Amino acid sequence: MKSDFFKYQAQTSPHPLAIEVSHAKGSYIYDTSNKKYLDFVAGVSANSLGHSHPKVINAVKKQLDTYAHVMVYGEFIQKPQVDLCKLLVENSPKNLDAVYITNSGTEATEGALKLAKRVTGRAEIIAAKQSYHGNTQGAMSVSGVERQNQAFRPLVPGVRFIEYNNEIEIEKITNKTAAVILETIQGGAGFIQPKNDYLSKVKKRCEKVGALLILDEIQTGIGRTGTFWGFENYNVVPDIIITGKGLGGGMPIGAFIASFENMSLLKDNPKLGHISTFAGNPVIAAASLATVKEITTSNLIAESLRKEELIKKHLQHSKIKEIRGKGLMLAAIVETPELAAQIIHKCLENGLILFFLLFEERAMRITPPLTISDEEIKLGCTILLKSIDEVLV
Repeated sequence: MKSDFFKYQAQTSPHPLAIEVSHAKGSYIYDTSNKKYLDFVAGVSANSLGHSHPKVINAVKKQLDTYAHVMVYGEFIQKPQVDLCKLLVENSPKNLDAVYITNSGTEATEGALKLAKRVTGRAEIIAAKQSYHGNTQGAMSVSGVERQNQAFRPLVPGVRFIEYNNEIEIEKITNKTAAVILETIQGGAGFIQPKNDYLSKVKKRCEKVGALLILDEIQTGIGRTGTFWGFENYNVVPDIIITGKGLGGGMPIGAFIASFENMSLLKDNPKLGHISTFAGNPVIAAASLATVKEITTSNLIAESLRKEELIKKHLQHSKIKEIRGKGLMLAAIVETPELAAQIIHKCLENGLILFFLLFEERAMRITPPLTISDEEIKLGCTILLKSIDEVLV
């Protein structure tokens, strides 16, 4: 299978980890030789409830027995879609009461940018340097790392970049700006949190000039950072939320959420202002609904903060310079990119899955399932510390 993987499947990096997956359950992934790996990455923050969670599996099977795809998004009334939208609204600020389900976080970014232009009648978008919002042309256009973008230019025009957490540059938001799009916590840049009420200051500037604030909650949302939405930690309410990753419990889904008044602008002048064939697929929506229900009716959200402290307590080493992030969205920073890569690969040999961040090459991603146990956290930390020592020999 490995030879066919490299022969027939398009590759996304020069050196993929290339584990031959047999099955996965809970916090573990098993390869075809039955070696098990403790998963500290959760499909890059996507498997909120771990692997093969029974409530997600049962929801998928039940919906498959009922119906799968029946019509393009927004035309037929389908219970999994409606129930999911309602549940997301119930867990969002009052002004955010309409949900557009998408196939991915990237598509949610595209929809949010279109909506902002439609609401304001403006074209300029302001984004942050070192940001990442997805990899389609529009999403890439508001992602602020030129080494990723340069090979694909020209991209969508009218985008300006500001430095995240730089309050002086907030003044660059003007009455020409349709929207400011920011990650609540910058992901690819190294899990950088907002400081000194930065996000609320951006929101006030947006309100002053009539621009919208879009917050990218693709990684921070759905309980990963100790509140349902990450922005609840930082005293701010956006005009549009983008979500994805953990929303589906391992199934492919995204959404953008706004006021019903603003969202209604996409249905007319022109009609079909944003359309998608498979968005809100009822099987995927059922999995997402089961995921969000489990997260919001259990103690998993509050537990993510306690588990953060447990990881920090058990992950102390002279080579780990800091641990960034919040809740179960953490990154351990070491001295060099080379050391980070060596440790990640050594951990894989020792049965622990870590991963890289897009732009901060000294980082090791620690984003386990929200369901990970204390014992599994301690085991993972032990393997990581052992792997660091082995690399240093």
